[in-house]
Amino acid sequence: MNPGQPAPEAAPQIALPWIVRLRYGMALGQIATAVFARYALNVDVPLAPIAIAPALVGASNLLLAARVAHPDVSRKIPTSTLVAWAFVLDTVCLTFLLMLSGGPTNPFSLLYLVHITLSAIILTKRWTWALGVLSTLSFGLLFLDYRPIPALEMHHPSDRFDLHLTGMWVGFGVAAFLVALFSGKISELLRQHENSLLRMQIELAKRDRLASLGTLAAGAAHELNTPLATIAVVARELELYATNTAPNEAIAEDSRLIRTEVDRCREILFRMSVRGAQPAAQESECVEAGQLLEDVCREIQQPNRLRVEVAEAAPLTLPRRAVAQALIALTRNALEASAPDGVVDLIAHPNAERFQFIVADHGKGMSPSTLRRIGEPFFTTKEPGKGMGLGTFLVRTLAEQLGGRLTFESTPKTGTLATFELPTMRALPAREAVHAE
Repeated sequence: MNPGQPAPEAAPQIALPWIVRLRYGMALGQIATAVFARYALNVDVPLAPIAIAPALVGASNLLLAARVAHPDVSRKIPTSTLVAWAFVLDTVCLTFLLMLSGGPTNPFSLLYLVHITLSAIILTKRWTWALGVLSTLSFGLLFLDYRPIPALEMHHPSDRFDLHLTGMWVGFGVAAFLVALFSGKISELLRQHENSLLRMQIELAKRDRLASLGTLAAGAAHELNTPLATIAVVARELELYATNTAPNEAIAEDSRLIRTEVDRCREILFRMSVRGAQPAAQESECVEAGQLLEDVCREIQQPNRLRVEVAEAAPLTLPRRAVAQALIALTRNALEASAPDGVVDLIAHPNAERFQFIVADHGKGMSPSTLRRIGEPFFTTKEPGKGMGLGTFLVRTLAEQLGGRLTFESTPKTGTLATFELPTMRALPAREAVHAE
């Protein structure tokens, strides 16, 4: 089966609610047509025997309705088989009705085509051919034995009103309406199912990439611990040498800076490791938006370049460290896109059922082609060696995992506005945390 194509059992299951409505409608329509013909048109039709067929259809429809109400209950009979036999019963009941009301002269014999069309859409080719053969044989059987109705036996071109011709026109309209309405609706439902499968495949592919990145990050964290430890030891020895043996304050200061940066690298690697990522994935906490922006400012350490605005101190339930790291990644990107003394705006405010964190720079902006690709893994506009193109991808993945979204608006030579949205009406799910180092 091709990707995105519904499984053999999926199409009947999707179409089942509409099939139940169709069969109820046809049963009521058969009763109404018989009553109208008997009392409005004075056509001699036996109402009591005719009522047997819609009664059978309605009774059998209760079984299909139960399947709709409880689709997850384990059943011995597949839904496709149940629907196919329901169509067989409908064909037999229609034949019984036509035998009692004019046989082949009854214009509503066109309704045989409705079930053949529906079976072609939702059932297997074998069932479609079987229903086609059954309908053909049933229609042929009408020629052998039926209850004649004089008003349907011949045309009267000179008369202003011909019941047979009018009935053929009405029967054709009813068949066309049912085929167009229900076939179109079922086809639409199947297309929606295919689209949902496609979105699911895209989401699974994204999760696979994210899992690969997690494995890569854990491996890198493990491998980098040893060289970082060596660098820390050498920097410490160099600091002692420059302090005691051959005093040199500049070298000692550089050594301390190296050790500080090594400690920072270790903290980043710890967050990338499984031990560091797991708590953030499982623990959500109640935090105010202003506290998150304080975390960002504390990490960036450039207060003169950040302009913070919190519209409302609304509490949010979320994995604080993961969201803070996402905002830090967006802020760093904005600072890098700005002029050396450019200011970046950090804005937090509620919007309907979502809470928005906006990071806006006033740099050169992005072209439409770049804006379309922003967020793709390993896509970056930075110079080689300055970025891997994963930060924005991880931030977008985190937003989607928390039930929110990440969007960008950009105007060339004006700046870029990144909006990180999270839901506020419910507690956010504790999913896998994503760190955008």
